Amino acid sequence: MTDDKTSGLKALERDVARDLARLNYPPQNWVPRRAGPDGQPLLDVLIVGGGMCGQTAAFALMREGVRNLRVVDRAATGGEGPWATFARMETLRSPKHLTGPDLGVPSLTFRAWFEAQHDDAAWATLHKVPRLDWWNYLLWVRRMTGVSVENRTELLGLLPRGDVIEAQVSGPSSATVLARKVVLALGREGSGATQWPAFPSFVAGKSNAFFRVLHANDATIDFTAWKGKHVGVLGAGASAFDNAASALEAGAAKVTLFMRRPHLPQVNKSKWTAFAGCLRGLQSLDDEMRWRFYTYILDEQVPPPYESVLRCDRFTGFSIRFGEPWLDIVARENGVAVTTSKAEHRFDAVIVATGFDVDLAERPELAAIRNDIALWTDRVTSQEAQAHPEAARFPYLGDGFQLSARVPDGPLATSLADIHVFNWGATMSHGALAGDIPGLAVGATRLANAIVRDLFRADAEQHYAALRALEEPELKPTRYYVPPALR
Repeated sequence: MTDDKTSGLKALERDVARDLARLNYPPQNWVPRRAGPDGQPLLDVLIVGGGMCGQTAAFALMREGVRNLRVVDRAATGGEGPWATFARMETLRSPKHLTGPDLGVPSLTFRAWFEAQHDDAAWATLHKVPRLDWWNYLLWVRRMTGVSVENRTELLGLLPRGDVIEAQVSGPSSATVLARKVVLALGREGSGATQWPAFPSFVAGKSNAFFRVLHANDATIDFTAWKGKHVGVLGAGASAFDNAASALEAGAAKVTLFMRRPHLPQVNKSKWTAFAGCLRGLQSLDDEMRWRFYTYILDEQVPPPYESVLRCDRFTGFSIRFGEPWLDIVARENGVAVTTSKAEHRFDAVIVATGFDVDLAERPELAAIRNDIALWTDRVTSQEAQAHPEAARFPYLGDGFQLSARVPDGPLATSLADIHVFNWGATMSHGALAGDIPGLAVGATRLANAIVRDLFRADAEQHYAALRALEEPELKPTRYYVPPALR
């Protein structure tokens, strides 16, 4: 970083410190301390995931005076989220002016961070936010807001114990952590897992891939290994094109991309939702209306950004085969055979870019409770669930992103409400408030408000006793003061 950039950023950081101080951030913790079973330490909130959603949730809670919290992430520092790992786009899809991680503090916006290191003219000419700039910006916001992330710490399992959630974690010091509230900010795969289509001859993790069958969400792909080779890519979304471009830029001679549709999706319907009315109002709609909105959006699918398409089209070795889904993959030591609906193709390597699946059965940390969690399939007709199987697998969440019980008056109903899903799994219930930048601030604020409400309500008697005990006589300096014994 040049001296000008360094001095500009230091000046901005002074502005941030002043702004946060003027907002009384972070305020004093107001939640009464509680001990867990057998006197064990008890957190008010455990946030699992230190990426964009996790750190913003922590910032929102700290701003509301909830400070007895921990944020854990299984990745090393800087590896939280996709930005420096498996995300391979050159720029973000979102417009550069959108805010979110700043939670409304102007000096914490990406624009302020960017302009401090460049200038107003550079901002004016910036097309979209470079991916690695966004990554560095998030790390900067985390540092400015004092959010601490415990890295290389993974959640293994959750077990409700009355009004406490027991979390088994492994990391530098494996332990049992007790918390009143748990926020699952586990990213795009946080309510499921990497999605692999079903192939007769290849099962991910079980079939021998010979290092030639890869998934786009693999952070360790060495694209240089396929220099001068032919790579096949399955998928029609942004990650398919970004991985294809990465292979071509690393020297692949040919990349052939396949999709089952006769043409690319043309309109990003989810972009329509990025206005205050929808972001704030969707969750208040009845189930039937929310289902209509988001099954339509999911069915329409999202086109790849035009920048990603043009990035591939710069290479003469790039081609697309429309209307040709993959039926089978056979990996061998000398290559990969792919059978499609039209032919058999040979490749040196293939990349499956089919995104993430939503299926709580694939989340090991929820194994003890997954059968008790309500899904959207429990709230719609069997005909609708069959027509929209992906949407039907989303968890059915309450107004504060909390899990709902499949049996509303069952033994775990109260405990499940203390587990909040702040990841892609929230989309059917709340819209894209837990992952997409346009809705992030609305989502984090809603989450924090719900947790604050629940914590206050649970301690209402203790707060009432504190209210009764308050003795800060306003009139003591005057002749009208009356001592407690004479009132």
